[in-house]
Amino acid sequence: MSRNQEMFMELISLNNLLKRHMDSSTSKKYFDNLTGTNGWVIGYIWRNRDHDVFQRDIEKEFSIRRSTASKVLKLMEGKKFIKRESVEYDARLKKLVLTSKSLEIQKMIDEDFKNMCDKAFANLTDEEIESFLGVILKIKHNFD
Repeated sequence: MSRNQEMFMELISLNNLLKRHMDSSTSKKYFDNLTGTNGWVIGYIWRNRDHDVFQRDIEKEFSIRRSTASKVLKLMEGKKFIKRESVEYDARLKKLVLTSKSLEIQKMIDEDFKNMCDKAFANLTDEEIESFLGVILKIKHNFD
């Protein structure tokens, strides 16, 4: 196996560990139908509550296709985590709005996210974190 292949396999392994950690989070234990992706989307909408958030923003933020975003958001609507509301300035657009149900679990999601970040970067220096972020951004750029 080449070094690049080995590194790629490590990325896949890391992704699986992160997903497993998210799926065992406190918020997930309280809400059976909450997926890790649902939590990320709720967190994103919450952090950007000072302006309208649309499906295209979710697509861009999470590097997912329109069809994937549409499916995730429709399922979240069905679970009553979000709702879509029209905006006055463009009849074609519908902004994503958190429901009272998702607002109720937002603090748990934030705490889970903070704990996950603290655990992930606990033994890394600021320099290592900056270097790692730079590498991640370069890899993402290679796929754009």
